[in-house]
Order: sequence, then C-alpha cells, then structure tokens
Amino acid sequence: MSDFGVPEPENLSDLSGEPPVAETSVRLALPAEANAIGEIQVAAWRASYADLLPADVLADLNPAQFAAQWRAALVAPGEARNRVMIALAGRTPVGFAAITASDDPDADSQYDALIAELAVQPDATRAGHGSRLLNAVVDTVRADGFRRVTVWINSTDDVSRAFYTEAGWAPDSAHRELDLYGDGSIRIKQVRLHTDPANED
Repeated sequence: MSDFGVPEPENLSDLSGEPPVAETSVRLALPAEANAIGEIQVAAWRASYADLLPADVLADLNPAQFAAQWRAALVAPGEARNRVMIALAGRTPVGFAAITASDDPDADSQYDALIAELAVQPDATRAGHGSRLLNAVVDTVRADGFRRVTVWINSTDDVSRAFYTEAGWAPDSAHRELDLYGDGSIRIKQVRLHTDPANED
C-alpha cells in the first residue's frame, strides 16, 4: 500500500498499460477462436458420450475438422440470429454455445430458438462457466425476438438434465432417436427441454 492508500502493483506487468482482464466472461466468439472451440467440443463429447459410443469412435474425433466448421460458421454465419458465444477464464476459452433458429418440425423458426451446442471443457466444469453461457444465451435470444428456446439432450444424460432443469427449463414431451451410422448399429435417444426467455431473469 502506498502512502496515499492506493494499492501498489504486485509486479511490473501491472504497469504494462494492458487493460485488466475479467476472471470470467462470456462474449461473442471470434473466427480466430475456432481452434479452441473445436478442442472444447471434442473434449466435451469424449466425456459426455463415453458410455454411448465406442472408444475408437471417440478417439477418432478430430478437433481440426470441428474447428474448420466453426470457423466457416463464424466468418459467414448466414441468418443474422445465428450466434456463437464463448466463455473465458481470463483470456482462455473454456466453453461455448451455439444458437440458431430451430428447424424442428413443430417449431416456428421466427420465434423458436435452438441451442445447437453448449459445451464446457471437462476440466473447467463446476466453475460457473456453463451457467454464465446459458444466461448469455437466454439474454441473446430474448434480444433477438425469440419467444422460446429449446435444447436436445441425451435421454440418459442426468447431469445435463439437472443443469437445465435447475435453471428453470422443462421437458416439452418431444423426443427423437439419432441413428448415427444409418444402419441401426448405434442409436441415441434424446429428449427436448425448453424455456421462455421472457420469464428468465
């Protein structure tokens, strides 16, 4: 502490003129962050699908392929309400969420949004990043004029179900089954949850 009651910098880096960095934050993702998003998605999928997909399938997931798709989506998002949000710990990406108008058969794409993906780096879970992402998603879809937002989760994923329901989301009775290879060898059952962004704080 200086004589004037002002805390002194702990090290010279505090004098660098760099703006302070928030411990945690959420903002729109940048194309330059596509590689990080690909890495996060693969790590999250390997954790969440460990009991559903063969180990060799999970091992073959390629972050670079995911990154290329995300980079293209970030450079040319198409519909104006397509968004990719990124969660940061300091300057390090630790999670992301992708929002789009829902293309479900029973949806109204003008008013129904879909969380196409929400993932957090497995070693960064339980630090509030998922909740901050979800809050940012709800704020964004509300500002974009959506009246409902939905998400599909695996029917056996109790962790994701608890995450959403604790945030006020609820099942809407819709369900589907994904046939991953088109030959019936691996099927994944999913249920849909929803919320009204106008009712979220």
